[in-house]
Amino acid sequence: MYPTEQGASGMNRTAWLICAIAAIGFAFDIYELLMLPLIIKPAIAALSGPLVDALVAGGMDRARAGALWAPGGDEYVRWARTLFFVPALAGGVFGLLGGYLTDLLGRRRVLTFSILLYAFAACAAGFATSLPQLLFFRCLVFIGVCVEFVAAVAWLAELFTEPKQREKVLGYTQAFSSFGGLLVAGANILAAKWALDLPAIHGGHEAWRYTLISGVFPALPLILIRPFLPESPVWQKKREAGTLKRPSLAALFAPDLRRTTILTTLVFASSYGIAFGAIQQLPQIIGAQRIGTPAETGHAAVLAVAKEQGRAALDAAKAGKQPEAAAQRAMRQAAGNASD
Repeated sequence: MYPTEQGASGMNRTAWLICAIAAIGFAFDIYELLMLPLIIKPAIAALSGPLVDALVAGGMDRARAGALWAPGGDEYVRWARTLFFVPALAGGVFGLLGGYLTDLLGRRRVLTFSILLYAFAACAAGFATSLPQLLFFRCLVFIGVCVEFVAAVAWLAELFTEPKQREKVLGYTQAFSSFGGLLVAGANILAAKWALDLPAIHGGHEAWRYTLISGVFPALPLILIRPFLPESPVWQKKREAGTLKRPSLAALFAPDLRRTTILTTLVFASSYGIAFGAIQQLPQIIGAQRIGTPAETGHAAVLAVAKEQGRAALDAAKAGKQPEAAAQRAMRQAAGNASD
C-alpha cells in the first residue's frame, strides 16, 4: 500500500510510518554531524596522550609536548582541521555517488543501509584508540549521512506524488534536522553526568565516547520498521521497464538547467557553509580566544556536572563506599568529561 492510495491529500498508516522514519533519519543526520564540536577537545586530549609520551621519550620537555596538543597548539589545530574537513569532503564525494546507488539499488535499500552505516560507524568511533581511527570512523559517518540524505529526498519525492503533499512532507520531515542538534547536546550532557555509572571503555569512563556511541540509536527503530517500508513506485516501474539511466552531472548544466543549478548550488553552499561551519568551528574559535572562566567559555553547564561527579565521588569515599584513590580517579575522570 502506497501513501497516497487513500486519496491525493490523505495520509494512511504507511504514509505516517514513512514520515516518521524520514524524520528520524534527518534528525540523526544532524545529530551525527554536530557531535564533533562537543567531543573534539576531550577526544584529542585523550587520544593524543600516547603521542605526547612519545615526544617526551624522544627528549622533548613534557610542558612543550603538552602545549603542542593543547587547544590552540600546532598539533591540536592540525588534527582539529583534519577531523573537520576530511570527513566533510568524504561525505561530499560519496554523496554524489549516493545518487547513482539509489538508481542502481533502489531508494529504500540505500536509505536503510546508509543509516545503518553511519549509526554503527558512530558507535565504533566511541571505541577508537587513536586519532586516525577516529578520523576513519568519522569519514564513514559523513558518507552514511550524505548518502542517506540523497536517498531520503528521492524516496519521499517519489512516494508522495501529489505536489502540495510532497512539499509538506519534505519540509516537515527535514525540519526535524534542527531537533537533532538539541538531541545531541542533551545526549552529551547526560553522558557527562552518568559517565561514571556506564561500562568502562578502554579502562575509563570518558563522556565523549558515550556521546559517540549514542549515534547507534537511529538504527534500532529502523531495524524493526524497515520490512514495512515501501520502495519507490517510480523507481520500480523504471526498473521493470528497463529505462533506468545512469545519472549525469553534465545534464544539470544543460542550457535549460544551468542557471537554476548554479544559483541553487550557491544558495545552499552559502547557507550550509555559514551555519554548519560556524557551529563546527566554535570550539576552535573559543579556544583561540583563551577565555579563562567556565561562564565565558559557555561550558558552565558541563563543568558543573563534572564538579557534581567529583563531589559525589568524594562523598562516597568518606562514606566508605569506595577507596579514596578510586574517588580521586573519579574526580579526574569527571574533569575530563567536561567538554572544555
